[in-house]
Amino acid sequence: MNVGQLLANSARRFPRRTAVSWGDERLTYSELDRRANALAGGLARAGVGPGERVAVLMRNRPEALESMFACFKGGYCLVPLNSRFTAEEVAFHVGDSGARAVITDTEGASVAVAAATAALVIVAGPAPQVPGPAGHETVGHETVGYETVVAAGSGSPVAADVDRDDLAWLFYTSGTTGQPKGAMLTHANLGFVTASWLADLTPMDERDVTLHAAPLSHGAGFHALAATARGAHQVILPHASFDPAAVMDVLAREGVTNTWLVPTQIVMLVDHLGGQRPHLPDLRHVVYGGAPFAPADLRQAVETFGPVFVQLFAQGETPMTATVLPARDHAEALAGDRPQRLASAGVARPGTDVRVLDSTDRELPPGQVGEVCVRGGAVMLGYWNRPDATAETLRNGWLHTGDVGRFDDHGYLYLLDRAKDMIISGGSNVYAVEVEAVLADHPDVQEVAVVGVEDRKWGEVVTAVVVPKDGADRALLVEELSSLCAGRLAGYKRPRRYVLHGPLPRNAYGKVLKRDLRAELAAGPDAGETA
Repeated sequence: MNVGQLLANSARRFPRRTAVSWGDERLTYSELDRRANALAGGLARAGVGPGERVAVLMRNRPEALESMFACFKGGYCLVPLNSRFTAEEVAFHVGDSGARAVITDTEGASVAVAAATAALVIVAGPAPQVPGPAGHETVGHETVGYETVVAAGSGSPVAADVDRDDLAWLFYTSGTTGQPKGAMLTHANLGFVTASWLADLTPMDERDVTLHAAPLSHGAGFHALAATARGAHQVILPHASFDPAAVMDVLAREGVTNTWLVPTQIVMLVDHLGGQRPHLPDLRHVVYGGAPFAPADLRQAVETFGPVFVQLFAQGETPMTATVLPARDHAEALAGDRPQRLASAGVARPGTDVRVLDSTDRELPPGQVGEVCVRGGAVMLGYWNRPDATAETLRNGWLHTGDVGRFDDHGYLYLLDRAKDMIISGGSNVYAVEVEAVLADHPDVQEVAVVGVEDRKWGEVVTAVVVPKDGADRALLVEELSSLCAGRLAGYKRPRRYVLHGPLPRNAYGKVLKRDLRAELAAGPDAGETA
C-alpha cells in the first residue's frame, strides 16, 4: 500500500475533523488531503518523476505534513532535513540524495538557495528574500513559491502505484562519525512502523490530540504517520523555540493526549514547573527517546507528570521500532518494584526481534554483554549508494546497531554504550554511559560526557568532561565527583581526569559530538579546564 493512503483514508472517514492546527490556522482532514494531492500533482508538473527524491527543509508547520504526504502519494521519496542545517550540510544531503527539489520555508530559503544548486527550490510562507526573482533561473536552479506549485495541481486524488519495497523516506543518520548515510525506508517499512506505534506506544483514535513539539523531520514525523492514520487532531507549536511555559499552556488548552519529546525537553518542563504537579487530565502518553535520560531526572519527571511516560529505543535504520519501556514499568519502578528498570530500554516491540550477539553473531545469554541487533518489518532496505556500509550493517540478516548492551532474565534490555564509544583502559572495558549516569546525579552537574583519551600507559584514560551548573563551586566540584565515583564505581571505571567545560559540542540533532571532544582533549592540557 502507498503509505499516502493513511491520509486519504482519514479524509474519507473524517472530512470535517481538524487534522492540524498551528496557532490560529486550522486544516480539516479533507483540506489537508486535497492540498497534499495538489502539491503532489504540482511537483509532477514541475518535472519531479516517480522515485525521485524531494528534500524538505522547514520548521514544524502544516506545509511540512503536506509535503510529507505529497511525496508518498506521488511516489516520490521524502528526504527530511533538519531546519538548523547549514548551507554546507544541506548541500551534502541534497547532493548525496540527488534530490530533484527542495521544499523549504522563508527562514530556510537563503540556506536552500545557497546549497541546492541543481534542484528546484520551493518556498512556503511570505515572499522570500532570496537572490533573483521568484520563478526565474538563479545560480543553476529555479526558485518558486509553494502556493504556486500547489495551484498547479488539481487536488484530485493521487496515489502512485508503488511496490512494498519502493522508497518512501530517505532517513539520514546524524553523522556523529563521518558523513551521514541515508537509511532507505520503504512504503512497507513505514506501514509497519505506523501499526507498531499504534500497538504499544500511543494507541489512539479520532478523539485524540497529538502535540508535535519535536521536529517533524525526525521522530515526530513517524508519530505524525500514526496520528494521521487514526484521524487525530495534530497540534503544531506556533513558535520555533521550545518554550516550556507555552508548551504547558498548549497541553492544557488543547487537551493534548499524547506527544513525543526528547529527554532535554522533558527536563525543561520539569524545571519550569519547579516541583508543582500540573493539572493535565487528558495527557495519557509522553513518548521519549533519542538521547540518554538520567534515571534521577526520569524519576523526577514521573513524579511530576504521573505514569504517562513511554520510552522507545531504536535508530534511523529501524525507525522508532526496537524496544519499549511502557508506562506501567515506569510506575512500578517509582513505587519501589524493580527500580532498576528506569535505567532499562525495555522489551522488544511486537513483531520485532531484538537480540544481543557476539562478534560472530552468536546469541549471548542474559547478563552477557554484546552488540544489540534487530530484525523485523521496520528495518531499512539498506544505505543509499553505500553497498559496503549496507553489507557491514545488515550482516547475516540482522541490523547491527553498534550499541552495546545486555538482557536481564526477564527480557529487559540495558544499553551500555555505543561500540565506538566504549573505552578500553588497562585492558578493561569501560562503558561511558555507566560513568555518566553516576556523575549526572551530582546536583551541580548541568551535563556530562565521558570519553577515552589516548594514554601511553593505560591505552585510554577515562576522562569526564563536565559542564557545571551556574553558581557551582568549581573548586570543590571535582573533589566531590571523585568521592561520588569512589562509592559507586569500580576503580578502573573511575575518571582519572576531569575537565570543566562550557556547553558540549553537538550536531544539528542535539547529539553530543564525542569525536570533537576527543580531538579537543588530545590537543593538550590547555583544552578545557583540567582538574
